[in-house]
Amino acid sequence: MYVLTIDQRGSTGDIDRVPDLIAELGTLTHAPFERSVGDELQGVLEDAAEVVEIALHALRSGRWYVGIGIGTVQLMTGASPREGSGSGFVAARKAVELAKGAAGQVPLSVVSGSMGRGREVPPAAKEGSMASANAQAVLRLIGRVVQQRTEAQWRVVDRLRELQTGEGRHGSQKQVARDLGITEQSVSRAVLRSGWPEEWAARPAAAMLLDYARSQIEGDR
Repeated sequence: MYVLTIDQRGSTGDIDRVPDLIAELGTLTHAPFERSVGDELQGVLEDAAEVVEIALHALRSGRWYVGIGIGTVQLMTGASPREGSGSGFVAARKAVELAKGAAGQVPLSVVSGSMGRGREVPPAAKEGSMASANAQAVLRLIGRVVQQRTEAQWRVVDRLRELQTGEGRHGSQKQVARDLGITEQSVSRAVLRSGWPEEWAARPAAAMLLDYARSQIEGDR
C-alpha cells in the first residue's frame, strides 16, 4: 500500500489550505484524504498511478511537502486514515520529514518500510529501498518541470487534459486554441516549453518504480 502524508509549507504565515487541497484531491481519487494533524493531510492508496497524479498535483502550487510511504497498512475498510497503522505510515512520516529537509530540491520524498526483523536487512527490503529512491528521483525530476510551468502554460496543459489528450496532438491543439482564444502557434509553443509531453511520458516510469518497490515490500512480510 501507499501512504501519502502532505504537509503545508510556511503554514505559520499563511492561511489554512488543507480543506481546499482535500477537496481538490477528491476529484482525482476515490481514496479519502483527511487532516491528520495541524496543517497536514493523509491518505492511503493502492494505485501507483494515482499516487503520481496526487503528488504532482500537490507539487504544482509549491505550497506542500509530499511524503510517500510504501509498506504494510492495517486499516479497516471505510475507516479514517488516522486510525491506520503499519510500516507504510511509519515510512510516510519519515518521507515527509525528509521532504522538509530537501533544501533547494523538489520537496518530495519516497521511503519504503520493511517488515524485516533484527539488524539484517532482507534482500527484498534492499530492492524496495532502491526502487523507492529511483521513484523519488523520477518524481523530483517531473516535479521540477511541473513547478516551473507558467500560468499561461498551465492554461494550455489543463485544457489539453480536459480533452484527454496525453500528447497534445495537432487536432486537440486546434481545439485548445479556439477555446482559449489564442493562436495554434501559441499553443504549440506552450506545449513545447511546458515540458508536458515529457512529463506525460515519464509518469508511467515513476508508477512502475513505485509498483516494484511495493512488490518487494509485500514480499518481505
